[in-house]
Amino acid sequence: MMESRWAYLVHLMVWALPLILLQLIALVRHYKERTGAVLRAVLPPAFLVGGYLSVADHLAISTGIWNFGAGKHLGVYVGAVPLEEVLFFVLTSVLVSLGLALFTALLGRKEARAP
Repeated sequence: MMESRWAYLVHLMVWALPLILLQLIALVRHYKERTGAVLRAVLPPAFLVGGYLSVADHLAISTGIWNFGAGKHLGVYVGAVPLEEVLFFVLTSVLVSLGLALFTALLGRKEARAP
């Protein structure tokens, strides 16, 4: 399967989803009833950045700067960009956004403890 057209998608999901799940668990534990508000504040910018990076990738692929090997992705495209690449940009942006929310929570916790 790792040499098939599913390779990119499988690697992406195995890499990103466990980390996102851990981040969400930590976020819920810290923010409790405010979790929904935090996610509404954090996720839209992540999707916006993922979309921006996908557009940049589309332009690079369209002008021949780079391409993707045949047979290593599903063959579903958003513009010139393979679906897996769009998911990579979105999931990476979500990881960064959730990480920043957790880092902010950690800083707030340390400030609350300081004398």
